[in-house]
Amino acid sequence: MRASAFVYPWDVVGDPDAAARIADLGVQQVTLASAYHTTRALTPRHPAHRLVTAEYAAVLYPPDPSRWAGRDLAPYEAGDWAPGDAYGEASRALEAAGLDVHSWVVLAHSSRLGAEHPGTSVVNAYGDRYPWAPCIARPEVRAYLVELAAEAAVRPGARGTELESCGWYGMAHLHAHDKTAGVALGDAAQYLMSLCFCAVCRDGYGEQGLDPDETAAAVRRALEPVWASGGSPDAGWPAVEKLLGAGLAAATLAWRTRAARTLQEAAVAAVRAAAHPAFRILLHADPAPYRTGANAGVDPAHILSVADGVVLPCTGGGAETVLPPFAAHARVDAVLAANFTVVTGMGGSPSTLAADAAHARELGATELRLYHAGLASGPDLAAVRAALSP
Repeated sequence: MRASAFVYPWDVVGDPDAAARIADLGVQQVTLASAYHTTRALTPRHPAHRLVTAEYAAVLYPPDPSRWAGRDLAPYEAGDWAPGDAYGEASRALEAAGLDVHSWVVLAHSSRLGAEHPGTSVVNAYGDRYPWAPCIARPEVRAYLVELAAEAAVRPGARGTELESCGWYGMAHLHAHDKTAGVALGDAAQYLMSLCFCAVCRDGYGEQGLDPDETAAAVRRALEPVWASGGSPDAGWPAVEKLLGAGLAAATLAWRTRAARTLQEAAVAAVRAAAHPAFRILLHADPAPYRTGANAGVDPAHILSVADGVVLPCTGGGAETVLPPFAAHARVDAVLAANFTVVTGMGGSPSTLAADAAHARELGATELRLYHAGLASGPDLAAVRAALSP
């Protein structure tokens, strides 16, 4: 199967051996970050540094001033962790090593955007804002994300793109200093804590026949047993219906699904309009429409009618859950990319990659994604190289 490794520009820029080392893994492609969120990233092989701190969500190339002139919301340029056209410099080095380069674009995830424009954020049923989670139902946010998708995806030399967080973000943030594990929150509680009650979403619930104040109160009542008991680990949509009630749950999901679908359709259309005809557009996705986060919850049949394929989280047995729903609706030319973490310290299992990839293929996967060539240790990369060897 065709394989691609995720890479940050700072893994390559300043390291003359990086591109060849990545090509030597046996991958045909790299998925190179062009717009990315706040992170701290280890660089265990770079000759000039060992830790990169990206202080805020930023584009890793110079944004076009004319595109963003007069807009209230615009992308932030990276600081010293990715100065100038870091993406372009890395892309050229990777191409010279014989690798296809596809852009990697993180959309609805930006703490700085929420801090500087608090009205753009998701607001939960208690009135708490999530600055890392732009509300994708808001017109100004949607316009910003669609424009960002087009610019950050279609970089010089890119043959395709992978759009991450192209949908709802919610309570779960995976922040370095999160202290939210005191009460275990399963699928149902995560969904309820991720429902947005900003002015636009309140109107949206009204369109579904709901009273937004009563809906917020119902969410708070549904969560009371969770706070009192120490958690609700139940998984799946039935767990949401159990807490909130089937009718109310369905109405909230209908509003959120409409917002997510129309954003995804608009973002993909904008990228297509800016790209060459063979440009390939994939979305990081989850087959459960109510899920939030980097892998946006989608309806498999719908998203495969919009995009060229999906990237699916398959680490730790996830392939069994996420691949079959997409395989059932995939066109002959659709890409179903099984994404495996190959960093042992982040829960990956590079030593079993060959077997995992074979199983993913049986479940319908057509390609592999390997997270992450820059973060992995030397032994992890050696295991990847062995798994991908002919």
